[in-house]
Amino acid sequence: MTAAAVAVWLGTVVTILSRSHGDRNVYPSAGVLFVHVLEREHFKGEFPPYPKSGDASNDPITFNTNLMGYPDRPGWLRYIQRTPYGDGVLYGSPTAEHVGRPTVIEITAYNRRTFETARHNLVINIMATEEFPLPYQAEFYIKNMNVEEMLASEVLGDFLGAVKNVWQPERLNAINITSALDRGGRVPLPINNLKEGVYVMVGADVPFSSCLREVESPHNQLRCSQEMEPVISCDKKFRAQFHIDWCKISLVDINKVVPVYITRPDPGTGILPDFGEYNPPSESLKSRDYFSDFLVTMAIPSAVALVLFFILGYIMCCRREGVEKRNMQTSDIQLVHHSAIQKSTKELRSMSKNREISWPLSTLPVFNPVSGEVVPPIHPDNYETTSMPLMQTQSNLQNQITIPQPRPSDG
Repeated sequence: MTAAAVAVWLGTVVTILSRSHGDRNVYPSAGVLFVHVLEREHFKGEFPPYPKSGDASNDPITFNTNLMGYPDRPGWLRYIQRTPYGDGVLYGSPTAEHVGRPTVIEITAYNRRTFETARHNLVINIMATEEFPLPYQAEFYIKNMNVEEMLASEVLGDFLGAVKNVWQPERLNAINITSALDRGGRVPLPINNLKEGVYVMVGADVPFSSCLREVESPHNQLRCSQEMEPVISCDKKFRAQFHIDWCKISLVDINKVVPVYITRPDPGTGILPDFGEYNPPSESLKSRDYFSDFLVTMAIPSAVALVLFFILGYIMCCRREGVEKRNMQTSDIQLVHHSAIQKSTKELRSMSKNREISWPLSTLPVFNPVSGEVVPPIHPDNYETTSMPLMQTQSNLQNQITIPQPRPSDG
């Protein structure tokens, strides 16, 4: 291999490694919605080409995201991907407590055709701003949208434009987007193009408009309690694209929110002190010999059971008196008496076998007094009685004989 070929090969390897392990930095602001799309096209170059040159590469790719060193993502960050043939989306709203600490998200792409993986790192540097959070916040529930549809920049921009037309603020930002399923909503049936629904929170720097305040009127509150749609004058500005459930709108003025301070109770004597994070044992642990534990657990109970077995066998087999010893300890009178009883019993049994038993009338021969013919009896030893009728009819008789009638006497 020439030096030029080696240089080209090394340059290719360095390019692939830098693309596989390069970190991408993003700088979201605290209190503002953060959306990052994981594009499948960006990761297709990490996998081998499609086997057929003429076919378009459309491998199913899924993503797994987690905080570096942890199995899951931070609490404020969510992820969604509907199908392996669509892009994934990371979204959420970072808070002020995350400012100044870089959040490294490991993104692992899985090619479901070749079972190969590619890993990138996303470094989220949360920036602090003085104008956030905005003091007036409103949360809308949109019924005809899914969360991934609402996260699209065009759709979210149209919604913020409609809200700005109604609210008329100087600054308006999306604060957070939450799927209705994360709020305890039910998965819709796959009919009539039903959607899951999405909650969108926006913030502004001016008080709420009169149109947004209409939902707080007693008349609309009564209609909401009766599960009827309230009458909102500015609903037509949203209806063309967004179906808003005005009964679920939430208007919050953070200037009037009373902070709640939760004091931690003083732990008693039964509460262990806080030792910080769990420190697992080191890898240099000494091996332990479990032979003595085996002897105590298995060998000793087995030995005790064996001794008991021999004791029981000796008692049952070696401690029997026997017939001769029993006869020697029994008096002669009792033996003679027992022998006489046994002899008489045998004699009675032999006599019962030789005696003649009178047969039942149903088994005796049948005599015809007119013809003098004897019909053979139905003997249970010679006939199958299970298929014979209990009483024979005239049609069943084998030798049916007509009985002659007596003649009248002359004169």
